[in-house]
Amino acid sequence: MNEEQAALILSQAYTEAEANRNQATSVHLFGIRYADQLAGLSLSEILRQANMPSTYATEIRKGMKLAQFVNIIEQ
Repeated sequence: MNEEQAALILSQAYTEAEANRNQATSVHLFGIRYADQLAGLSLSEILRQANMPSTYATEIRKGMKLAQFVNIIEQ
């Protein structure tokens, strides 16, 4: 995965979450789900390409750190 692909996935997840007002949760889940692929990529570049505030880098990092402790259950 590169920054452009990650930005597209993040942007789609964020947009879908707007309907339920779960945007922050979607950013955390993005970090959890793609933690391994995001390692080594520029989060600021991903957020820039996704047209999202740079402050969400902290939320992505939180998700990445949580990834080793959680399992995502698809509903």
